[in-house]
Amino acid sequence: MNHEDAKNTKKKKNVGAGSPRPKSGSPRPPKPQSPPINPVPSPQSPVPNLDDWLEIGKIVSAQGLTGELRVYPNTDFPERFEEPGKRWLLRPGETELQPVELLNGRYLDGKNLYVIKLKGVSDRHQAENMRDCRFFVPVSDRPELAEGEFHVLDLLGLQVFMQSSGEFVGTVVDILPSGHDLLEVKFDPAFVTNNEELTTDKAEKTVLIPFVMEIVPVVDLESRRVEITPPPGLLSINN
Repeated sequence: MNHEDAKNTKKKKNVGAGSPRPKSGSPRPPKPQSPPINPVPSPQSPVPNLDDWLEIGKIVSAQGLTGELRVYPNTDFPERFEEPGKRWLLRPGETELQPVELLNGRYLDGKNLYVIKLKGVSDRHQAENMRDCRFFVPVSDRPELAEGEFHVLDLLGLQVFMQSSGEFVGTVVDILPSGHDLLEVKFDPAFVTNNEELTTDKAEKTVLIPFVMEIVPVVDLESRRVEITPPPGLLSINN
C-alpha cells in the first residue's frame, strides 16, 4: 500500500505532500508527515493486501451534526475529496475495502483537512463511528500529470548516474519533503571506491540530492534512469 504523492523538479508548488517534479494540485499548505495507521489490531488478524491501492486520506473526526467527516489527506490531488464519485474505505481491524460514494467536499484553509459528505452518513453518531477509517483508490486510477511532474511511486528505485561521466551513483530509496524536495540516494559501493572525496563507510550511507532542474536535469521513467549534475561537495556532505 502506498500514499499518493507527486513531485517535480521545477519551483516548489506549495501543496500537501507534493513538491516540484512530483505532481501537485491546487495550492495547499505543507502537511506534516504522519505514519500510516495499521488497521490490524492483533497478530492473529489477517493482513489486508493493499499493494494495488493508494491511500489518499484518513477520517480523523466528525464535523457538525449532519454526518460530515473531517479527513486528513495523504494525496497531492485535491479532486480526491472535492469531486463526487466512488471511493473505497477500509475500517480499522477489517481486511476488505468497501465502496462508498463521496457526495461533496471542501478544503479547510489553515488546517490541512477536508470536510466531506458520504452517501448514507447522515448524523454525528454515524460519523463518529467512522473515525480512523482510511480512504483508498486503485493504483490504476492515478491522475495525469503535467510535463515535468512525476508520481513519487515512479521515482523510487530509479538508478542515478552522473551526467558528465555516466558513472552509476546509486539508487533512489526515498523522497523527502523540504523547501525543495530531496531525493535520498543510496550510494553504489563501486562509486564510493572510485571517488577520493568519499570515505569507504559512505558505501553504506545515503546522500540527499535537491530535486531541482539544475541538479536533476534528466528523469527518464522509461529507462528507469536519473542523471544528476551535483555542485562540488554535494555528494560528500555528511561524509
